[in-house]
Amino acid sequence: MARSCVAVVQTNPQLGQNTENLAEIVARLREAASNGAQLVVFPECAISGYGFSDLESARHAAERIPGPVTEQLAAACAELGVYAVVGLLERDAEAVYNAAILVGPGELLGTYRKLHLPYLGVDRFSTPGNRGFQVWHTPLGCIGIAICYDLRFPEALRALALQGAEIIALPTNWPETSELMPDFVTRTRALENRTYLLACNRVGEESGFRFFGRSQVVGTSGKVIVEAGADPGITYAEIEPARAREKRIVIREGAFEMDTFADRRPEWYDALVRAV
Repeated sequence: MARSCVAVVQTNPQLGQNTENLAEIVARLREAASNGAQLVVFPECAISGYGFSDLESARHAAERIPGPVTEQLAAACAELGVYAVVGLLERDAEAVYNAAILVGPGELLGTYRKLHLPYLGVDRFSTPGNRGFQVWHTPLGCIGIAICYDLRFPEALRALALQGAEIIALPTNWPETSELMPDFVTRTRALENRTYLLACNRVGEESGFRFFGRSQVVGTSGKVIVEAGADPGITYAEIEPARAREKRIVIREGAFEMDTFADRRPEWYDALVRAV
């Protein structure tokens, strides 16, 4: 199977300092590419920071998509021959979305707007995403994006997997009290969908919150391939995206076999989409 080198980059974005944060992202993207990374994932709101106290401040830090930030990242990806997933705030008319972009060599491939919003940080003022879950086909594999709190909803990553996602990028801002996310939930989502999960958390302190890092690359079996510590830096892993197409598992032929997609019973799942 073809192997790909991926990287998750822990940064400490400064609130509202978009120009400086973008320069740091490009520098880390260049470093990751020089070490062989083909797909590089950055944290949630890596361009803008997260802990805004009001909508107007968040709107001031939000970017147009496409716009100058996507153009600069696309140019860097073209120069380096890499793909990147970067979290930022998106401004569309008066609305502000917590978003993440997938950028490839010379082009913006797509934007995801966070669907599930906790009452925390900028999400208190953001407009809920309105484009659903999407998967983009690239030479590295089929890439889907979810953001932070989305991970708590199994339907979110399952929707991406059912659309063919082999790699799911999860930019996140996990603060203290969210340690169970890398302990259990990332592993469960990767296992139940048999996809690779690239969870990228930020570090540092902002608006009274401390972010603990522990970015991960999780394999299709639910095992953590690599996990970062609590400091800024780049963590690398080798993955085989084609493995994510193997939903059928044969432990003992004819005696113990599973297919977590073919064995589904969606005709009994109507309660999942029923309003509470």
